[in-house]
Amino acid sequence: MEALKESEADLVVYLHPSNAKCSNDAILSSLSSLLFTYSETFEGVVLAYDPNICSKLAKILPGIHPYFGVKLKARLLLFNPTPNMLLEGEVVKITPQSIHAVVLGFSSAFIADEDIWDDFKHKIKRGKEVYVSRSHKKHKIEVGTILRFAVKSFDEEILHISGSLVADHTGSSQWLDKNLNEWSQADSTTKKRKSGEGEAEKPEDGRLMMKRETSSPKNDKQAKKSKKRRKEHS
Repeated sequence: MEALKESEADLVVYLHPSNAKCSNDAILSSLSSLLFTYSETFEGVVLAYDPNICSKLAKILPGIHPYFGVKLKARLLLFNPTPNMLLEGEVVKITPQSIHAVVLGFSSAFIADEDIWDDFKHKIKRGKEVYVSRSHKKHKIEVGTILRFAVKSFDEEILHISGSLVADHTGSSQWLDKNLNEWSQADSTTKKRKSGEGEAEKPEDGRLMMKRETSSPKNDKQAKKSKKRRKEHS
């Protein structure tokens, strides 16, 4: 997934003197407080950590309660979705106006109807709401589908994602992976057909204009003969 990245950080964890005998547990507890929150320092939501204590020596801080600081290195797994990135999430709810999904089990994603490609049509099948592709009938989006969508925006405070299904490579990830060549060729053929129709209209219009502006000599002679006969009879 594009939004996931690893980062190595040099940290100092400050512990209360009461934790001197169980410093390892206190360090892990302090790091756990970072999980599933957005950190401006690391520019992402912390999903996991792997600490490595550099030294058993700690620096005691002066004060009423002399805290001590422990230096350590940690590998962090961060989640930071940015616009146009591709994400995958499990669909949990479908309505005529929206699709709701959960990404990595903790972040909610919302896709409004205005961000759903017109090729997808909302239907109710066997009492369940689904979105079905008009051009590929087997391409369906329903509850439980692993959805591939593009990021529009990310709310760092509530970890909420606004997504889009406008791009060609979005939809059911299972169907897209199985039919990659099929939908790519179909889209290419459709674009070529539309392009060809647009080019064909121009010469056709030109020929019509030519027919309206020109007349053959044979037709001119027949018109003159008809006019002459009408004068003789009169």
